[in-house]
Order: sequence, then structure tokens, then C-alpha cells
Amino acid sequence: MTDKQDDSAAELADIREQIDALDVDIQRLIAERAKLALVVRERKGDLGGGAEYYRPDREAQVLRQVIERNDGPLSDSVMLRLFREIMSACLAQQEPMKIAYLGPEGTFTQQAVYRQFGHSVQTIAQGSIEDVFVQVQSGEVDFGVVPVENSTQGMVSHTLDMFLNVDVKICAEVELRIHQHLLTRANSLGSIERVYAHAQSLAQCKHWLKANLPEAELIAVSSNAEAARRVRSSDDAAAIAGRHAAEVYGLSILFGNIEDHVDNSTRFLVLGRDLLPASGDDKTTLMVAGRDGPGALLHLLQPLAEQGINMSRIESRPSRQGRWDYVFFIDVDGHSSDSGLAHVLKHLEGEARMVKILGSYPRAVVGRMPNSE
Repeated sequence: MTDKQDDSAAELADIREQIDALDVDIQRLIAERAKLALVVRERKGDLGGGAEYYRPDREAQVLRQVIERNDGPLSDSVMLRLFREIMSACLAQQEPMKIAYLGPEGTFTQQAVYRQFGHSVQTIAQGSIEDVFVQVQSGEVDFGVVPVENSTQGMVSHTLDMFLNVDVKICAEVELRIHQHLLTRANSLGSIERVYAHAQSLAQCKHWLKANLPEAELIAVSSNAEAARRVRSSDDAAAIAGRHAAEVYGLSILFGNIEDHVDNSTRFLVLGRDLLPASGDDKTTLMVAGRDGPGALLHLLQPLAEQGINMSRIESRPSRQGRWDYVFFIDVDGHSSDSGLAHVLKHLEGEARMVKILGSYPRAVVGRMPNSE
């Protein structure tokens, strides 16, 4: 071995010793954090479940600070994922939270659960969006996660409709970059005769499918995970789903990222039973029904403009209380306890036939380099 090689080996050995010393410090600090989390839980006393200890507003504040402190070389997304898992493990020391989600296992909604809560939770798959709402309302689970909006396909109307009948609150939102993959046991596109996927995924990949599988039969199913389950034993079929579904159902990714739009994202709602305190960067979702007469919608929205409050979304849905009768779902910036928004809400109580705060919750914390699936 040359002198240069000796110097290089000695330098590497020194770096490895530094890494080992840092690992010791990191492990010690994580253990100290876990102990403090237990102290917090003890101070709060017996509150009756994981939902009483988990604070999305506090978690959002911590994660925003992670981004502010991050100077690299790890991306924001990687740092956020690391800290989410640390917080998840600390919170689950006595009993993991139960989180209902739109199943089956392997759906993008399950990925949204892990994005929000980390992996130290018990995920409970539900067969429908309605089942998730009911599980949360009944207290069978601590929280639920459902899709509400896709950046290219628009709103998930069934999620909005459930707020008309089930009394739950929005506690957080999750934004997930959606990468669609072609999963199959086939070795080539020429062997694929059928493609299974959720209807929205078929729509998100329609140009790719037309260009690459023009003769294949496109079959819509209840979820992408269900699509993967159906093709796991077929040599002439494929599914459109995420990487997690490929892992769960033992399928290969023949082609990745086949979505037509590179910025394809889905927004999910975290459902709970209580309104949350302000986190410092919040959104509020309202359900409002106007009185009959000309200018009814204008009367509902004008106070927002007068108070300088930004409205980021408005959707109308049938109220189911009469023909051609509608309610409006409105997303605005700010927390319901903010003075300007509180003023608007007081005004709406006099102008609207019905006004309900569905939730004031932290804006999704998204890193500058989103994770790929």
C-alpha cells in the first residue's frame, strides 16, 4: 500500500469515527425527546385516546421550523420525513393512534396517512369514504384520511357530500405528489390486454394510454390498490397505481411516472372530532347556504373581500333538502379565531340560511423538493 493510500485510509477511518460519535449523540437526543414526550403525556393526564394527545397545530409549527433551519445537504422533504417519523414514534410509545383511510392497503390515501402521521400508527382500511367519516364520528378511530381534490381532475364530490350528514371536523390537510406507474407481471406492453385503475387515474394517464396501449381494454375499479390486487396473478393485464401498491402486491413497475401532467397532486383531508387552535399559518373551510333572492352569493362573499381575506376555493353541491337547493363549500386563508374572519362569520350568521365551520387547520407543510413515490 502506498503512502497516499495509507493517508486516504486513515482519513476515512477518522471520518467514520466522527460519524459513529454523531450517531451516539443522535440516538441519545432522540431518547431524550421520547422521554419528554412521555412527560407531556403525563402532564395532560388520562385524556382517553390518541386523538387527545396528537396536536396537528403543534406538529405543523415544529415542521415549519425544520424547513426554516434546513440548509442542506438533505432536502426539505427528507428532513420533514425524518422528523415526522421521530414524532410519530415518540407519540406512539404507549399506544399507537388508529387512523381510518380509504382502502384497501396500498392506496395513495394510505400514503397520505404515513405522510401526515408517520409509520408508528395503526392504519385501518375502509371500503368507502362514508365508512371513514362514520368511523371518525363514532370514535372507533382517532382520525381519518380521505381524498378531497386532485390538481388535474378537480374535487372528490363524495367527500364534500359527507359533510352534509356526518359531524366531523377537518384537522389538517395533506398534499401528495401523485406518480402513476404501470404495474404488471407482463414483460412487455404487447402482452397487456387489459388495464385496471381507479377512474381518476385512467383520466390522469389517458394520453399515455392512448399512445402506448391503444388497443387495451380500460377497466375502472374502486381503487388503484384494488387494480393491483386484480392483476397480481395475471400475465396479460396491468394496473395503474403507486409504488407502495407495487410493493404490497408483488408487482413490477414496467413504466414509471406515466401521468400526463408532471405536477399531478392530490389533496387529502385529515378528519377528527374537534376544532383546533391556531397554528400561525392556517386555512378554514366553511359550509354555507344562502337565502333565496338575487345577489345571495354576493352577499355571502362580499364580507371576505371587505376584510381582505383570500378565498382559495368555492364549490357548490346539492343540499339534498329540496330541488335546485345548494350549499357552498368555501376555503379561506386564516383561522376562525382571527379577528377579520371572526367578523365575517358573525356577519354570515345574519345573512346566511346556514353557516358551519368544518375546520380551521394548519396549511399543508410541503418541502421545497417533494418526495417522489
